[in-house]
Amino acid sequence: MSAESLERRTRSYLSNNVPQIQDHGGYFEIEDVDEESGEVTVAIGGACSGCGIAPMTMRAIRKRLPDEVDEISKVTIRQAGGPRAAVMPSKTREMEEMEEYEDYSPPF
Repeated sequence: MSAESLERRTRSYLSNNVPQIQDHGGYFEIEDVDEESGEVTVAIGGACSGCGIAPMTMRAIRKRLPDEVDEISKVTIRQAGGPRAAVMPSKTREMEEMEEYEDYSPPF
């Protein structure tokens, strides 16, 4: 499988199974696909920053994407940079560490 195909399958999964990102004013971009190792890096930004469910969305993507796209072994999620950068990345990182989010599973 080519890296382009793996990227296309990753993008398709996120677009079709996590529409809340775009529906709520956020966005995602696939920053890197390592075909050999199966590692994928996804950046999220826009309205995702500081959103109360962003940490749960990020955790769900990290967990579910490898289950849905067989060739993926690891998913790294990071805050997007540039003009569409997340507004409050430190708050989102803090929220990811909160125990309240440990067992929550978003409905996607």
